[in-house]
Amino acid sequence: MKRRTLVQGAAAAAATLGTPLAAFGQQTVTLKFHTFMQPLSNVWLTMHKPWMDKVEKDSGGRIKFEAYPAMQLGGTPVQLYDQARDGVVDVIWTLPGNTAGRFPRIEVFELPFMMNNAEATSKAYWEYFQTQAPDEFKETQVLAVQVHGPGVIHSVAKPINSAADLRGMKVRGPTRLVNKLLASVGATPVGMPLPQIPDALSKGTIDGAVIPWEVVPSVKVNELTKFHSEFPADMPAIYTTTFVMAMNKARYDSLPADLKRVIDANSGMATSAFLGRTQQGNDPIGRKSASDRGNSIHTFTKAEAEDFIKRSAAVDDEWVADMDKRGFKGAQLLSSAKALIAKHGRG
Repeated sequence: MKRRTLVQGAAAAAATLGTPLAAFGQQTVTLKFHTFMQPLSNVWLTMHKPWMDKVEKDSGGRIKFEAYPAMQLGGTPVQLYDQARDGVVDVIWTLPGNTAGRFPRIEVFELPFMMNNAEATSKAYWEYFQTQAPDEFKETQVLAVQVHGPGVIHSVAKPINSAADLRGMKVRGPTRLVNKLLASVGATPVGMPLPQIPDALSKGTIDGAVIPWEVVPSVKVNELTKFHSEFPADMPAIYTTTFVMAMNKARYDSLPADLKRVIDANSGMATSAFLGRTQQGNDPIGRKSASDRGNSIHTFTKAEAEDFIKRSAAVDDEWVADMDKRGFKGAQLLSSAKALIAKHGRG
């Protein structure tokens, strides 16, 4: 009798409030999304926000996001992965390479001249992560992995028309493998997170930086440098950087089954491909921001690019040897990554 009374009371309350009875007991969750990207950056506006909007829509509004770009919840970019691991935030997007050597197997995609298409390589990265390094991010629930478009060299006072022109220059690199690449062509690598680039360029701490075109306007590299050097579109890129979008594992596990399915449907290879495709798709906007200022843009000839490839060849060998020392089969990992890039590049 009591149970019947309670049900009738709930039904009456639902009718009074105009709320369907089925909605009672349906859990609504709010997730905190944290990253280092600026709120006006292409990554934030065309990748992160649309992804959050889609999750909210697919959940019927039962998943809500509190969105925090530019490290608004505190900490540094280097700490983002651990913020997700520890539950300080719920979802993050970051560079695994911010913590040098911590996620060694996925570094394979950052080796010199591995890729030239971010969508294909992001698909390859997801499959590689699943098959070759499934425990690389075991402390979190991985939602997507991706790479950005072809890396570009940007310099303040000196045009870079050949690998030799980099000798002795202090150049910012995003990760340890990109820093090895810079060193291999004679530059002095300076590792730092993306948000530090404008201050370092304006103070002369660095003479240049390597970043993809799409991020140039958000860190004012189009204003703080005058020279830009890119590689031919029909050749592999000098480098790319790996990213991961990850969720606190306990938070994911606590979701109702239907909301887990929403997160799952917005995770994986398709989401990885969307992120990579969208990021590279914004490259023309960044390039135009430099050309509109009258900056010099040099496209290396095939011979000039081949010289870079020759000079940086030892970086692959060093990485394979490092993986072997860590107990992984470095040559197998490298060949697997190359095969997957070729596979997804055909589709």
